[in-house]
Amino acid sequence: MTSVPSVSYSITVRLEVPAGATAVSSLTAAVEKAGGLVTALDVTGSGHARIQVDVTCAASSSAHAEEVVDALRLVPGVTIGKVSDRTFLVHLGGKIEITSKVPIRNRDDLSLVYTPGVARVSQAIAKNPEDARRLTIKRNTVAVVTDGSAVLGLGNIGAMAALPVMEGKAALFKRFAGIDAFPICLDTQDVEEIIQTVQHIAPVFAGINLEDISAPRCFEIEARLRKLLDVPVFHDDQHGTAIVVLAALINALKVVGKDLESIRVAMAGAGAAGHAIAQLLYAAGVRDIVASDVHGVIHPGRDDLAGVPTWYLECSNPRGVTGDLCDAVAGADVFIGVSAPNVLTAADVQTMAPDAVVFALANPEPEIQPQEAARYAAVVATGRSDHPNQINNVLAFPGVFRGLLDAQSRTVTTEMLTAAARALAATVTDDELNPAYIVPSVFHPGVADTVAAAVRGSVESIRRTAEETGEFPSIPV
Repeated sequence: MTSVPSVSYSITVRLEVPAGATAVSSLTAAVEKAGGLVTALDVTGSGHARIQVDVTCAASSSAHAEEVVDALRLVPGVTIGKVSDRTFLVHLGGKIEITSKVPIRNRDDLSLVYTPGVARVSQAIAKNPEDARRLTIKRNTVAVVTDGSAVLGLGNIGAMAALPVMEGKAALFKRFAGIDAFPICLDTQDVEEIIQTVQHIAPVFAGINLEDISAPRCFEIEARLRKLLDVPVFHDDQHGTAIVVLAALINALKVVGKDLESIRVAMAGAGAAGHAIAQLLYAAGVRDIVASDVHGVIHPGRDDLAGVPTWYLECSNPRGVTGDLCDAVAGADVFIGVSAPNVLTAADVQTMAPDAVVFALANPEPEIQPQEAARYAAVVATGRSDHPNQINNVLAFPGVFRGLLDAQSRTVTTEMLTAAARALAATVTDDELNPAYIVPSVFHPGVADTVAAAVRGSVESIRRTAEETGEFPSIPV
């Protein structure tokens, strides 16, 4: 399948062309013939004989963008000038910055903001550490921590190369939840060093968002940090994905008239995201989950289970399915893929139960192209923004952290994740719900606020229960 043009590969070409009635149309025709999509065309300079034009167009890849430029170069009389990659332009100098909330205009301001006045505030916090939430950035600040070992679609690219992704994450925190987030890219992939470093920087933050850390190390890092720290630790690749998948599944099942308790779910991928999705679906009532990895269906009889979380052996595959992904998918009501491109075929989907649901979430290329899945599935979702029903973590993590920070929660529980998922699902009303709209747009107004309110409510409920009974809720592991 040929990829469609995307703004991710958008370029602006500054060129000159002879003045004339067909000058602009010839440029547009050249771009379209090369498979590009013109999104803007501006005349930026004009003379009697020639005009200067900025042509902005979308391509499907970097190589395709070069082909589009070559096509423009072949237009008679065209002189190509500067070619700008709009994605790189957006990243020039980074995407985030720190600004002061208070003016520093004179000596009085300086004395209040810094020395000597700041000493009194520091002494107050030393006497009562809880005052840090009231008197510093701590109450509204999250660390986005990565080692660059499992960056989505890119793999192990290291700390420095992961920084643009973490900057983007921080920008999303601010845009959708008003949270100040800082990218922390650690130049180590040693579990002990990561845990120790996060523990040492934790006093600054009210929450820790772990990001793009490879499995199985991410499981141990998250579990141990949750025991060591008194602020919530949330691995977005696991639990953010799981929240949005559960929300989407709740609504997809409404569309096809099925319920969580009775469906069969086949999963491709048993890494960080797959593990968390399976656990959250189980907590929500799904009891028939058959997961597969690169070695086939996970079952106790396999002799290559090193590194496979024990949860799969204890809670999944109740019917004892063996074989490969095709065997898991046959008769399933739902397929959820968090694995690799093109591992599922339309013929596989055809073997699923009637009114099947397919979530092919591998990025940038899904387990099956949505057009192929839709031949036999009633509802299809992907992780891509150029198809309906995008399973995007930004629907979850801003609201989840907003709720955690507002409630001053010290942990993250399964109950909170489930509450967030159900709240997210409820943002799509019955009047809006259809096979192409099971999750809201990331720009849907009120999504983060709705999720935050559900998380706050869950935290408060858990606290009341703990006070009354002394029983504490389950924490995802």
